[in-house]
Amino acid sequence: MSSRPAPRIAVLPEAVAVLAVAAVAAETALALVGGLAAAGVGAAVLIAAALLGARYVHGAEAMDSDYRRKVRLVGSREPTLRYWDAAIDDARESLAGYELHLRPLLQRLYAVRLAERHGISLHTEPRRAAAVVGADLWPWIDPARARQSREATAPVASGRGGSVPRVDPRIAPGPPPDHILTALVERLEAL
Repeated sequence: MSSRPAPRIAVLPEAVAVLAVAAVAAETALALVGGLAAAGVGAAVLIAAALLGARYVHGAEAMDSDYRRKVRLVGSREPTLRYWDAAIDDARESLAGYELHLRPLLQRLYAVRLAERHGISLHTEPRRAAAVVGADLWPWIDPARARQSREATAPVASGRGGSVPRVDPRIAPGPPPDHILTALVERLEAL
C-alpha cells in the first residue's frame, strides 16, 4: 500500500495577480497621501506579509505553530466506559465482536497516540506505524486489513476444485486471545 502524498495548498496565478495589483494600488495611495516615508513603511509591511504568506503556503504539509487549524484526529465523541466494557466483552466472545466493536476503538486510540507522540499517521504511513507498534500486534489493528467475520472464516471455492480461505492468515480464527488483548492495551500505553 502506497502512502498518499501530503496535501498542498494550490496557488492560483489569478490570486497572485489580484494581490499584486492590490499591493501596487496600496503603495500608490500611501505615496500620494503620506509621502515617501509612508510608502517605505507600506513596502516593509507588504514584504513581511508576502514572506509570511509564502511560508504558510510552502509549509502546508506540516503543522506549524498553530497558524493553521488543527487536524481532527478523532471525528466523534469519546465512548463511555460502559461502551468499552461491552466492546471488550464482545471481543472476548467472537472475532466478529472484536472486528465490529473493539478494533475501531483501538485503531482510533493508536492513530491518536502515533500521531501525537511519534508524528506517524496510522492510515497513510502503515509501514512506519507497523514498525512502532510491532509485527506481533500490527495485524490486529492494521487499517488495511479487511474486516474478518464468521462468513469470512468459511472457505470459498477457488474455481479449480479447491478452496481458498478468506481469513487473514495472520489472525487466528475465533476470538482474540486474552494475552493479545492485554498486549494491545499495554503497547498502546507504552507508545
